[in-house]
Amino acid sequence: MTNNYESPFSARYASPYMKSLFSAQTRIETWRRLWVELARAESELGLPITPEQVAALEAHIPDVDFDYAAEKEKEFRHDVMAHIHAFGKEAPIAAGIIHLGATSCYVTDNADLVLYRDALLYIRRELLKVIANLCDFCETYQAMPTLGYTHYQPAQLVTVGKRASLWLQDFVSDLDELDFALKNVKFLGCRGTTGSEASFMELFDGDDEKINSLNRKIASAFDFDEIFDVQGQTYPRKVDSRILNALSSIAQSAHKFATDMRLLQHDRQLFEPFAKTQVGSSAMPYKRNPMMCERICSLSRYLMADALNAPMTVSVQWMERTLDDSANRRVSIPEGFLCADAVLRLVQKVTADIYVNTDVINKTVMTYLPFIATENLMMEGVKRGGNRQELHEIIRRCSMEAIAGMDKGESCNLLQLLAEERDFPLSEEEMTDVLDPSAYIGRCPAQVQALVDKTRPLIADIDRENAEINI
Repeated sequence: MTNNYESPFSARYASPYMKSLFSAQTRIETWRRLWVELARAESELGLPITPEQVAALEAHIPDVDFDYAAEKEKEFRHDVMAHIHAFGKEAPIAAGIIHLGATSCYVTDNADLVLYRDALLYIRRELLKVIANLCDFCETYQAMPTLGYTHYQPAQLVTVGKRASLWLQDFVSDLDELDFALKNVKFLGCRGTTGSEASFMELFDGDDEKINSLNRKIASAFDFDEIFDVQGQTYPRKVDSRILNALSSIAQSAHKFATDMRLLQHDRQLFEPFAKTQVGSSAMPYKRNPMMCERICSLSRYLMADALNAPMTVSVQWMERTLDDSANRRVSIPEGFLCADAVLRLVQKVTADIYVNTDVINKTVMTYLPFIATENLMMEGVKRGGNRQELHEIIRRCSMEAIAGMDKGESCNLLQLLAEERDFPLSEEEMTDVLDPSAYIGRCPAQVQALVDKTRPLIADIDRENAEINI
């Protein structure tokens, strides 16, 4: 413990990978890799930079003296210049050629694009783990009847797997949004202060092909196939908006899933994992609170709100560049990624081990099934010689009486009330025989299987290992 504030994402929630990816060390090492690749490309294209200078820079990529850089930043009030000097101190033979022809956004923006691309790929993998867990759960319980709800009021039957397929479909749609965001993360390249490449026209004596080759070489070194066609000093901030929208979409699906789980745990139908020694309440030892799902909802709300930062930033980027994006992006985008990481790790843990309380689910189904089956009972009564309109009125009147009793805490006695009606042609035993829950779930199993079959190819090659989470 220290006396300095530490983000809860670092202290409690995010994965080691994501914390390392957005660390100062990784960020500055990425800047240095960009300076190395710029120098290498410039050397290969004929500028007076020697292979020895490039090698010297490359050898010192990880040797970041943050204290020295902090001193220089106080002097220059400019973080990029501070790190140029820190890099030059460690590779003095190359100090004079670092950052040749570039502007600050060459390292800051391209580094961000590299980090965001890698973070999106990691989030994609974690999302696929959730999808894989839900595929298994949906398939296992595709035919198990459960009470459906509209407005959180009892409705027709569905199945446990069908309800979970709604969660699955949401997360698959998030994968589509994530892939769209990934597709549009292109490389900025080295374009100068206003995107005009004027400095490189000077360095390369107006040779357009050498300038294009320079950008292609650097982009390729960082595994980018595409470069933005045009830009100002920065890459288009629409990229950030797309990224945070994709992360927000995941948060929306996670919040919906976790809210459903919390409601179902209240009804004792589904439970999130609960450790043997876990404490639900410091004052009430009997409690089994849905702590992970509550945390998913809490973090998801933060991420949905965080995503609003990007469109507001996009909308105020004056002409070729303004600096009011920098401080906001430095916070909102890394925190958005760490939050999405934390949310997905929790959703993985819950979806990997949902407890299905079969006894309560079956009891709930049988409590409401007489109401759901009333149309079938009416049709059976007509087959036995009854009048459809008269039977409808009997069922309506008895249903209202049964519901009134249930509102007082009594058990459902609809079948008993119907059997006592002289003009209703079925006995209670005969009506009970009609009450097979599987006859009232429609096409739920087929719908679930179709979605699972469509989704399985997406998850064929993922690593299903779930990370340990401090809950």
